Amino acid sequence: MGGSAGSAAGPVAGGLLSQADGRLIFLVNVPVGLVAALLAARARRSPRAAKAPFDWTGQVSAALAMGALTLAAIEAGSAGLTAWRVLAALAPAVVSAGMFVASQARGRSPVVGSALLRERTMVLSSAIGFALNVGFYGMIFLLSLYLQQAGGMSPLATGPAFVPMTLLTAAVSPTAASLAARFGARMPVITGQAAMAVGLVVLALVPATAPTWLPVAAMIPVGAGGSLAVPALTSLLLDHVAPEKAGTATGVLNTARQMGGALAVAVFGGLIARPGHRETGLDTALCLAAATVVITTAASFLLRPATRV
Repeated sequence: MGGSAGSAAGPVAGGLLSQADGRLIFLVNVPVGLVAALLAARARRSPRAAKAPFDWTGQVSAALAMGALTLAAIEAGSAGLTAWRVLAALAPAVVSAGMFVASQARGRSPVVGSALLRERTMVLSSAIGFALNVGFYGMIFLLSLYLQQAGGMSPLATGPAFVPMTLLTAAVSPTAASLAARFGARMPVITGQAAMAVGLVVLALVPATAPTWLPVAAMIPVGAGGSLAVPALTSLLLDHVAPEKAGTATGVLNTARQMGGALAVAVFGGLIARPGHRETGLDTALCLAAATVVITTAASFLLRPATRV
């Protein structure tokens, strides 16, 4: 619900701030982050596990791999996959990813560990989380441009257009736990992804001449579907990992989710940035997002049912 409130406030606040200076949408995160840090400092400490050395190789190689891959995706949109700067970014991404895998298999104190990376529920949950953020954040990025460029809306008017989706997203989130308790965690995970895929397909089919309310309404199942799936997905994952690995497992899941959002914006931005391909690029991007979610929806049936919620 906290995330949904932030999603609702972000576009509205962004529209207001952009009236003064577009760079403020980045600077506003500084005071917000400081407030979050102060609140976290006041929180009660959690039980501490045995102290382990910091996995420098794993942490640094993972950061380099994800950063280089995102850079390659951004550059590929304007320069093409075979451009030298794209290949120059892909090379360290591949090398760093190999270093990360090797460090998790052979390191003395791996940050994740190869056993967790091979666990089926961990792999499937990460893939689902990745796809959910591809659909959600990719849709926000694309629709914000669509409403302004095709719909002629100002940044100030575009922000409130996302409020119906985010309000319903906040309302759906608490129901995920009760649904998981009644029907098992797999049901809301699968249902949420299916709803998101349907919403993305509808958005891809919306003609440029459609009234504004139609894409605004089609956004609702995308946000609500993600809000339904993510809490149940986290519950399902935690049910299948050892208690001492709970923090690591959720960290991997959240990393996969954020990578999905980052790569979606990078790749989709490249698709719509091509001269003369803005509308077709937008439809292609939405279809790619829908296809990604459909694939993980099918894979979700391979998830083992949770024994507890």
